[in-house]
Amino acid sequence: MMSTPSATAVDYCASRFQAVRRVSSVVTVGGVGIGGHHPLRVQSMTTTNTQDIAATVRQTLALAEAGCEIVRITAPNKKAAAALGAIAKEVRAAKCEVPLVADIHFLPAAAMEAAKHVDKVRINPGNYADKKKFAVQEYSDAAYNEELERLYESVSPIICRCKELGRAMRIGTNHGSLSDRIMNRYGDTPLGMVESALEFIRIAESHGYRNLCLSMKASNPKVMIEAYRLAVARMQQEDMHYPLHLGVTEAGDGEDARVKSAIGIGSLLNDGLGDTLRVSLTEDPIYEIPVARDLADKAMALWQQRPAPYPESKDSIDPYQFKRRQARVLELGPQCRIGGDAAPAVIVKAAEPLSDAAGIIQAVCQTQTQLKESRLEGLQVAIDHTDDLQAFSGLHEALHSVVQCFILELGAAIDLSDLERYTWPDGMAGITLLQTVAAEDAYYAAQLLHFCREHGFNLALDCSAQALREAVGAQLQPMGTAGLVLCCRRPDDDSHAVGHYRALQAVSQSYLPDVPIWLRNTAANTLAPRDFFSDRLIEASILSGALLCDGIGDAISIETEPRLDKGTSLAYNILQGARARISKTEFVACPSCGRTLFDLQSVTQTIRARTDHLKGVTIAIMGCIVNGPGEMADADFGYVGGAPGKINLYVGKDCVAYNVPANEALDRLIELIQAHGKWVEPT
Repeated sequence: MMSTPSATAVDYCASRFQAVRRVSSVVTVGGVGIGGHHPLRVQSMTTTNTQDIAATVRQTLALAEAGCEIVRITAPNKKAAAALGAIAKEVRAAKCEVPLVADIHFLPAAAMEAAKHVDKVRINPGNYADKKKFAVQEYSDAAYNEELERLYESVSPIICRCKELGRAMRIGTNHGSLSDRIMNRYGDTPLGMVESALEFIRIAESHGYRNLCLSMKASNPKVMIEAYRLAVARMQQEDMHYPLHLGVTEAGDGEDARVKSAIGIGSLLNDGLGDTLRVSLTEDPIYEIPVARDLADKAMALWQQRPAPYPESKDSIDPYQFKRRQARVLELGPQCRIGGDAAPAVIVKAAEPLSDAAGIIQAVCQTQTQLKESRLEGLQVAIDHTDDLQAFSGLHEALHSVVQCFILELGAAIDLSDLERYTWPDGMAGITLLQTVAAEDAYYAAQLLHFCREHGFNLALDCSAQALREAVGAQLQPMGTAGLVLCCRRPDDDSHAVGHYRALQAVSQSYLPDVPIWLRNTAANTLAPRDFFSDRLIEASILSGALLCDGIGDAISIETEPRLDKGTSLAYNILQGARARISKTEFVACPSCGRTLFDLQSVTQTIRARTDHLKGVTIAIMGCIVNGPGEMADADFGYVGGAPGKINLYVGKDCVAYNVPANEALDRLIELIQAHGKWVEPT
């Protein structure tokens, strides 16, 4: 069996330093083209009961009016699949030509019926012809080949029907519903996800059917990113070029879901991957559209740019297997260290100038009171004039017992002589000087590093990969990396900040291989900034999330958000979304559909209200069993719809309570958490 490609064996994208769109084959869904040079298509899914034809038609039309270009509708049984015929007729009668997709799990008969009425059929290779019972079984090659023959017989009918009727098909692999056969051969891995889809694609190609796209969804953005990259690499090995449908499944609701979706989808779009996308929210699906549209628009704008090529051709990151980049330990303050095995630190920039010290103090105290566990660790302030240095003395005296470290961002008017004349305050908080350094300032950078070491400070150099390569790296290399941090901002050359940070990491391996890297979310590092929070969230999640999922990043700062509390909260949410630092309860919640057996939105909010103080605990909330058991394996506890008004409760992948009345289920869930020693009382 094929193993995971190495970092050097197969390129999954044209460049990891600039966004060059992957050119895929074109799939036609109704009158909409996906792939090739077509624009990114935005999708969503109805949440109504499919057999409630009027409600499903209303929601489909509302989604189309909001800008949804393809609408998916679940068909959990043959009656629901037949109802798609009436739904399609009414949607077309309303002069709406949005393509319709049938979502199929478990029942080939439902797929065969649905194909008569819709433009595209989505099947899940994990449960279409296989089962998942978490059975452990060793397969010989002969036994495995027998299973593939059985799979061929089961899948061929829907492929032939789609070919006959001119329907498109999505092979939609979900990390949470890999079959026992795949799990026993490949494990619960991105490779297993990819091979599950490739088995179906090979069967389709044997029938001369190629109107296919595929997806590799997971609730963990790291797993999802690796799976899509691996899918492209494996397709290239087999001369396949099918378009990709991007999405993070079971992302949940609110800010957390938007962060996770932007991390997973945005990372791949920066790699040039993706042809259509859906942002899955446990909310009214109408709210998915603007988030997806923003991600698509930013990617399309990026792909149209043609920056100069990077001197680097490859970096040292293995894109198929996560491994955190190793950096030396650096003490930012007495209680804040980065590098080594320390979780990335959170730095937030004060929006107020130092002349308004009272405003900064108020914002810091308010943030510390509101966020409780998500502490503000590093406070960044601007030092533009020598007067600001004097004002910093008072700020340090007021906050040194609250803020763990201060980062002084030195403006162009501040030089080394100003720093030498200043009487630095005593106290417990650490101090890091931050200054932008160009290639021609390499000698100054060395002097500044020497000054910092003499005073027990750290130095953060905002330095491009080009400057580090041309002069700064050679100047600093003999001095070593003690007390040094690197960061960079996107130059004004139409490229993207993710690529610049990857290049900085690649060049640093030659000169300063173990220096910590600070991920700065600044206005300069945004692609197309707009002045509202949701856009700042997307921009920061893409930049920091993509790099954290690459294993790059020892500190993170949100410098675009004027409110200190929101900037701090967003930084922690990005770290949690990228699984780089856990600071609160992790919720894995499906977005709801016509299969859902309870009101997911209200139930999710109720569970969150009772349990969101459980740091490090993962709770999965699933409307039905399609992905429920699989996602339970990645969660500590699960709350899954088992029947109308009944809930099944899980510990890990094991169902420990069946058909619990819905009005008792949350209390029973909390009892389970208590019984397993993971409950703490909220403060």
